[in-house]
Amino acid sequence: MFYRIGEFGYRFRWPIIAAWGLLLIFSALFAPRVVSVLKGGFGEANTESREGLEILRRDLDYNASLVVVVFHDPNRKATEPGYRREVEDSLARIASRPQVKGIDSYYNTSNPRMVSTDGHSTYALASLSTNIDESYAVIPEIRQQLKGTSLKTWITGGIAIFADVNSASERDLQRSETAALPLVLVALVLVFGSLVAAGIPLVMGLLSVSITLAALYFIGHVTDVSIFALNITTFLGLGIAIDYSLFVVGRYREEARSRGWGKDTIGYTMASAGMAITFSAVTTILGLSGLLLFQFMMLRSIGLGGIGVVFISLLMALTLMPAILSVLGRRVNALPIIPQRAERGGFWAGLAQRVMRYPYVVLVPVLLLLLVLGSPFLRVKLGTPWAKTLPPDMESRLGWEHLERSFGEGELSPISAVITSEKGIFERENLDALYRFTRKLQQDGRVTRVESIVNLSPEISKEQYAALYSNRAAIPFPEVHRALSQLAKENTTLVRVISKYPVNSDDAKGLVRDIRRMRMEGDLRLKVTGGAADLMDTVDLLYRDFPRAIVFIVITTYIALLVLFRSMVLPLKAILMNILSITASYGALVFIFQEGHFQGLLNFTAEGFTEATVPILLFCILFGLSMDYEVFLLSRIKESYDASRDNTASVAQGLERIGRIITSAALVLVLVAGSFTLADIVIVKSLGFATALAILIDATIVRALLVPSVMRVMGDFNWWAPRAVKAIIPEVRRLP
Repeated sequence: MFYRIGEFGYRFRWPIIAAWGLLLIFSALFAPRVVSVLKGGFGEANTESREGLEILRRDLDYNASLVVVVFHDPNRKATEPGYRREVEDSLARIASRPQVKGIDSYYNTSNPRMVSTDGHSTYALASLSTNIDESYAVIPEIRQQLKGTSLKTWITGGIAIFADVNSASERDLQRSETAALPLVLVALVLVFGSLVAAGIPLVMGLLSVSITLAALYFIGHVTDVSIFALNITTFLGLGIAIDYSLFVVGRYREEARSRGWGKDTIGYTMASAGMAITFSAVTTILGLSGLLLFQFMMLRSIGLGGIGVVFISLLMALTLMPAILSVLGRRVNALPIIPQRAERGGFWAGLAQRVMRYPYVVLVPVLLLLLVLGSPFLRVKLGTPWAKTLPPDMESRLGWEHLERSFGEGELSPISAVITSEKGIFERENLDALYRFTRKLQQDGRVTRVESIVNLSPEISKEQYAALYSNRAAIPFPEVHRALSQLAKENTTLVRVISKYPVNSDDAKGLVRDIRRMRMEGDLRLKVTGGAADLMDTVDLLYRDFPRAIVFIVITTYIALLVLFRSMVLPLKAILMNILSITASYGALVFIFQEGHFQGLLNFTAEGFTEATVPILLFCILFGLSMDYEVFLLSRIKESYDASRDNTASVAQGLERIGRIITSAALVLVLVAGSFTLADIVIVKSLGFATALAILIDATIVRALLVPSVMRVMGDFNWWAPRAVKAIIPEVRRLP
């Protein structure tokens, strides 16, 4: 089949090139607009915190689209007339925006807690009429309205933080592309020696990315797509399309030395390289498909974008590559820069011979090294990012850190206990239960204070609250009416628990867990939400779904490799090798990004935890990428084994023939992934670094040393499968 694909590409080369050219022109119209449809944040999921938030929206008209505006003057206090006048003028300009529904500040609420203890800072809460996704676009407009004041101002809060993540992600992408593309071109020139041969894979990578981003633009009008899909899609598109093209060009030049530059050479190239990259793409798609099993939009959309770019890269490798090579022929070696070297012999031949001669001497130290590299992962602490995921000079991070210093770390991120009742919150039994519940919370050493309808003043007793609320229409105190309007309706009430700790700390999450375990009296029902609860629930849900994704990826990959190699042993070995290389990258992730080693060199601030999505993304992405090199290597080994039935000689020949191409392909991916270490967003930076390290380890230590030594030790058992299995699985023919 793959030989015929090569023939088809040769025969219809000009129509194929024209069709891809039209597709490129079409995609160029829409790819630049993809950012306009991408979303920030994780997306919605069925968790207790989201259920509590929905109750607040439904019953108390709670608005999650809040922007925090922070003001500071080191020389004046917020109570001074000039300070107040500047704040109110600034807030009036903000309030003139049509998206701003209302603003609460110290000056219209008389809330003393909205002024810092030193008196030099105050903040206001701007409520937006837009939903959360639409609110991100409002942040630049609000910042523009704050210009012209002598006060130091910051826009911060969840909306502003994720808006800055979005804008920083765009800059990260541009920076990484600028850094990666010249380096990739140099690497390809070193591999192929000519500008034409080097330029083909680079053009394939750019074409793949452009088409996929255009596809994401249209997908974004149908379903939510995460901003992070932009970075991952670009990385995978450049890396995989270049890898596949590099593999095809390398095999074409190898075949041409013995067959010439005609149609048969294209057919034989695709019969070998085409089949290998097809199964490689299948395993990569299976790995990325694991992301579709998660409930969060962020992971699903990254998986969707990754699958799309791999599929497009495969289509180009199977159709456009044969067409281009058919047109170029021997001109693929045009514009030589570096004298061409032999594709075989030399270093890889010597390495193969040494590994075959001393397999245990290679196997044991390499295995121990990988286990040592992965050992820091035993200390992993999972968490979710907040303001510190941004660079230190980003406005929303600076504003949030100022709030924590001036007002307390938990002041702007209270734990929200949402309490409902069928009988009614104001029933005497329920009021008494609510009173006891809040007093128990107040006694907790982790709690700064509790705000609720039964915590208006320490001088009011339980009996007085019952009397006060027995006839709410007759209450003479406006501050009580204001509290009731914000905190309670007939069947729902909100209890705000202000913690002493930051939103993503272990102490805040521990407090959330303890509140959820508290027994409610009467017919009260409790849901706990808020920043700490939402972050904690996100991690818990992610890692409830993760085992299912792992099982899916492992089983489907095993089946795909079983079909390719008709061996029960090789797929299992391949999976174990993958896990070893991924484990090593996990260890580096903890050692560097959790524990903070080299944070000055890499320009980030360690928060003492590993961002929860990174191990999941690494597993799903790396499992497929690492399997690329396994498929490339084992395909060449199987070609030799099918011809000679000599396991030792076949392993040596396979490593000798494909080692340079695997290392070159890995170098390209390392350069592309490594360029993301220049990112401002810590998630992108850590993912890029860990991916580059894993690929480097996989293509050198694992594929060049560990895999050949294991196969040498296992001998002919590598190729074992029961006759019944071989009878079911057809032999995949490489040649006509």
